[in-house]
Amino acid sequence: MSTPTLMDYDEALARFEPVLGIETHIELGTASKMFCGCPTGFGAEPNTQVCPVCLGLPGSLPVTNRAAIEGIIKIGLALNCEIVEWCRFARKNYFYPDMPKNFQISQYDEPLCVDGHLDVEVDGDTYRIEIERVHMEEDTGKSLHVGGATGRIHGAEYSLVDYNRAGIPLVEIVTKPIVATGDKAPLVARAYATELRELVRSLGVSDVRMEQGSMRCDVNVSLMPRGASEWGTRSETKNVNSLRSVERAVRSEIERQAGVLSAGGRVVQETRHFHEDTGRTTSGRSKEEAQDYRYFPEPDLVPMAPSREWVDELRASLPELPAARRRRIQREWKLSDLELRDVVNAGAVDLIEATVARGADAGAARKWWMNELSRRATEQGVELADLPITPEQVARVQAMITAGELNDKLARKVFEGVLAGEGGPDEVVAARGLKVVSDEGELASVVDQVIADNAAVADKVRAGKVAAAGALVGAVMKATRGQADAGRARELILEKLGAS
Repeated sequence: MSTPTLMDYDEALARFEPVLGIETHIELGTASKMFCGCPTGFGAEPNTQVCPVCLGLPGSLPVTNRAAIEGIIKIGLALNCEIVEWCRFARKNYFYPDMPKNFQISQYDEPLCVDGHLDVEVDGDTYRIEIERVHMEEDTGKSLHVGGATGRIHGAEYSLVDYNRAGIPLVEIVTKPIVATGDKAPLVARAYATELRELVRSLGVSDVRMEQGSMRCDVNVSLMPRGASEWGTRSETKNVNSLRSVERAVRSEIERQAGVLSAGGRVVQETRHFHEDTGRTTSGRSKEEAQDYRYFPEPDLVPMAPSREWVDELRASLPELPAARRRRIQREWKLSDLELRDVVNAGAVDLIEATVARGADAGAARKWWMNELSRRATEQGVELADLPITPEQVARVQAMITAGELNDKLARKVFEGVLAGEGGPDEVVAARGLKVVSDEGELASVVDQVIADNAAVADKVRAGKVAAAGALVGAVMKATRGQADAGRARELILEKLGAS
């Protein structure tokens, strides 16, 4: 099979208008599965978190998890959806090795949440992503294909199936077609996935860890010629599992489809797989003909009719949502749009806010997390939040600076010690002897010695060249291993040389 010729991205966007659609699956963080009491913890030994219900054994009956329904209603409310007054589950019938019952309990034509929206911002422009539906279903198991080069079934020597995941509550969020994004289409897709992840995380209903599969995106892309009114044939890139990959998958499909169309070919409606190593997609299975899932109402579950009182209670319990929170902290921390974007992109909002809550000034907290600690996270190749230091410890370091016990140079050494596992800030300060030299007599003695050792520079200061005092301050800092109060040292130098 020949590799299609890709069209340059800018040329593709000059000739075609992309239309996007994103289907996002989110595993809820309930203690038990959707229709049984099996635990849902990630990483357990294969096939140890199963029972007759989630394995679909004869005679077993499902019971709906109330906490899961509460979770999806919260998501629907946060997405500005209408919560319907009556809906029901259906059986989606299909065979797949990781589907133990050979059907999936889902929702079909009667979803729980409909007609919502989520606003996202890209390069200063706001895009409203319309939400078609948010519905509840159960997750499937997981297949492991052993052998071969790709980890997929093609070329594998054999396959193993783990049913631990089967039956975990799964929320599917489906957008309406996303149009008029132009060359920003990949960025809009990423911004939507990012904002959705932050929104769900803020609700506390899922950890939305994409690397563990608790949030997965199916990215639909089609192209239509500029000026046309009929949308093109779409592809569906399945189970994209990182924010960066969402962006790359959209860009890749735009370049691929544009290449196919410009060569006189036809885009095939199919599922595709995204490859992290190449940034490209490859064909999965054709979906040109609608698959008949033979949906019918689930006979073992009663319909759901959430009362308006319950929905109102859940609405009132929603926390501050990410967009509102960003507006608040921008106002309270006096951040520019660019500064706010940098803080958000660094994943530092929670860390800075927690540091401020423990008594630090917002400016100082942002300085340490966004500069010194961000640099160290980059050096270690970890997320900022994964550094072995807490907001409380950062606030304690800043408190010592405010009290005059540390300066910024010494504070960096304290952070170094804490990150190295030498203990908390006070323990590191004591062990390394890092406190600022605060004894006036001791500091004056050092200043006298520095003046005596640098007579030529001292004469320049006496003659009115006050700027030369900087060299003497530097000598004091060197003599005290950076532990002097530089401001007070300068004052003493100028006083003793009659230049104050």
